Amino acid sequence: MSHNFRNFRYTPLYLILLQAFASNAFAQDTQNEPINVTIFGQGKTRQVQDITKDDLMKVLPGSSPLKTLDKLPGVSFQSADPFGAYEWSTRFSVRGFNQNQMGFTLDNVPLGDMSYGNNNGLHISRAISSENIGRVTLSQGAGAVGTASTSNLGGTVQFFSSDPTNDMDFSAAQTVGSDSTYRTFARVDTGLLSTGTKAYFSVTRQRADKWKGAGPQDQDQFNSKLVHVFGENKLTAFFNYSDRRETDYQDMSIEMVKRLGYKWDNYQPDWQRAVNAAKGIFTGGVNSLDDAYYLGSGLRKDYLFGATLDNKLGESTYLKTTVYHHSNEGQGHWYTPYTPSTNGIPISIRTTEYSISRDGLISDVTWDVGQHSVNAGFWGERSLHTLTRNFYDVSGPQDTNYFLSNPTSTGFKQDFTTTTTQFYAQDTVSLMADQLKLNFGFKTPKVTIDSTSLIGTRAAGQIVAKKTFLPQLGLSYSLNKNDELFTSLSQNMRAFQPGVNGPFSQTQTAFNLSSATIKPETSTTLDLGYRFKRDNLVGSVAAYYANFDDRLLQVATCAGIVGCPSTFVNVGKVQTSGVEAAAMWTLMKDWSWFNSLTYNNSQYKSNYLDNGKVVNIEGKQVVDSPKVMFKTEVSYENPVWFTRLGGKFTDKRFYTYTNDAQVPSYVIMNLSAGYKQKSFMGLKDFSVQVNVENLLDKQYFSTIGSNGFTTSDPTGTFQTLLTGAPRQLFVTISGRL
Repeated sequence: MSHNFRNFRYTPLYLILLQAFASNAFAQDTQNEPINVTIFGQGKTRQVQDITKDDLMKVLPGSSPLKTLDKLPGVSFQSADPFGAYEWSTRFSVRGFNQNQMGFTLDNVPLGDMSYGNNNGLHISRAISSENIGRVTLSQGAGAVGTASTSNLGGTVQFFSSDPTNDMDFSAAQTVGSDSTYRTFARVDTGLLSTGTKAYFSVTRQRADKWKGAGPQDQDQFNSKLVHVFGENKLTAFFNYSDRRETDYQDMSIEMVKRLGYKWDNYQPDWQRAVNAAKGIFTGGVNSLDDAYYLGSGLRKDYLFGATLDNKLGESTYLKTTVYHHSNEGQGHWYTPYTPSTNGIPISIRTTEYSISRDGLISDVTWDVGQHSVNAGFWGERSLHTLTRNFYDVSGPQDTNYFLSNPTSTGFKQDFTTTTTQFYAQDTVSLMADQLKLNFGFKTPKVTIDSTSLIGTRAAGQIVAKKTFLPQLGLSYSLNKNDELFTSLSQNMRAFQPGVNGPFSQTQTAFNLSSATIKPETSTTLDLGYRFKRDNLVGSVAAYYANFDDRLLQVATCAGIVGCPSTFVNVGKVQTSGVEAAAMWTLMKDWSWFNSLTYNNSQYKSNYLDNGKVVNIEGKQVVDSPKVMFKTEVSYENPVWFTRLGGKFTDKRFYTYTNDAQVPSYVIMNLSAGYKQKSFMGLKDFSVQVNVENLLDKQYFSTIGSNGFTTSDPTGTFQTLLTGAPRQLFVTISGRL
């Protein structure tokens, strides 16, 4: 096994280099077939790559666009469902930085860190229907200095919605498939009106069952967007709504999979077995309360509004202003055997209840003068967040997949007010007839959190994270029209987080002891890379190094359903270094071949103290950070037929800080294929598409850390793993009128 793996590790890099060397020899045969993919991040002073609308259209409809990014170098995406939209399981990381340490925006509006128990944003799968996304931009090392995020230690992801069409249009798509999946999407475009205005309105309805166990995965969405052009100015506005109700999969351990099987899940609909287990009567291999619960579910309802005004103030001066509002109501339901109902049933519903109301303003001015493009701006946000732990009586196996009220008891309740301000300025200088570009700038983030504890023993108080000067430097140099070098150096800070997993989740005593000395996480990242373009080949190679200081680890102290206060420890420094490469090769007419390779080494560089005991993690690999990833994808597309066959290797991943427990490496393959016609039976752009997820029906662990990470797990009993979905088949029919 190890011998084969060593051979595998070097094969991907060999393939990418082979593409580069073969391109010149192959160019003579393909010079009349120019590649249809733009150079990766051309002209940018940092590592930047795009996912296009065409990429998004070929994946399974309803899939998270984060899943599409999984093909790019440096990216690891995991989810227990085929769509990548089940939020409890969704994990997205880049170069060893997880999604809580990255920044995300939609049309300039911040989405927070998109964590499950979010306090300042929402997941992209709720923010907009996947069919309405026009493109996605990933910056692996450092996002733009003006990005509206205070969590982007490890880069940024920017989502951009598609604009309304100039012609009046009605489009629709219907997807059916495995596990009773039924997804309907319909969109109306007004076309360009005489007032210079155009708009679209869309609705999405998705119904599906879990791939194991019982319970629905449902979502309804409404999206709308308006674009109004007047003179040389443009107003863009959107309003989106989402109502998502998902049923949870049971968190597994390595020992549980061996004992109960890969497809083990919660008890629903077997109510009596759940009641018996709560009384300590176990059957069928079950030997503890935490092997299964009756049911778990998550409910989220969101309203998101954003408006951006682009003004041309003068011949070379531009003002861009965005205002936004987001409100959210959420509940996480868990049938707990640890707290009985007051009516004598040994089970109750334990909820974690969320509400968010946040308003923000982003404004910047750009001044182009001579060889300089100067940009400066401000971002301000005020977010109100309430977090509550309630318990509700149950009387039997009734439907509780709705927002509950009138609890029998409350474990804790906290209110948080988070105030964010950030100033930034930068200058981009073009020299040597635009052959050389220099970029330098800085930002000054400040985030103040005020917490009030209304019920319970969780912490209250104030905590501030701020930096007066976080610089960013970048350079790109064009060797010729097809080859360029780039390098960037940036410093970033991740602010503290309110809510279910932040410092205020500790007891008041623990918070008081740490609040005066705790420091926000910071990172310094250096990128150095090369981009190239030939008639039939485009690609990039980059090396990077990152110093991550004052890393805060949250150590789980009990089973997730019990809800014990977490322990926060500062493990000091983490160092990351690596190499990533990507290339797209046009093999011949209608055929292309994409490859990406990542080698990432993220290690803890300090031990830490846990209750006075030294925990030895220096030199250990960072949890959930695979060292090697390789993606390959072959595509064929002509005016009528199209297909994509892709596979990805993901290396082993540790879920303990001491690296004594891990999940093995795996390879997953996906297939999409279809038939299309510009005109068919009165429809325009008619298409029939088949998607097969996990083509080879591989059994593997997808998500790790669903219940956090732990110091050590020598017996393999820590329940923080989720198994990946088996092979799934879906068919989509779409067209326009």
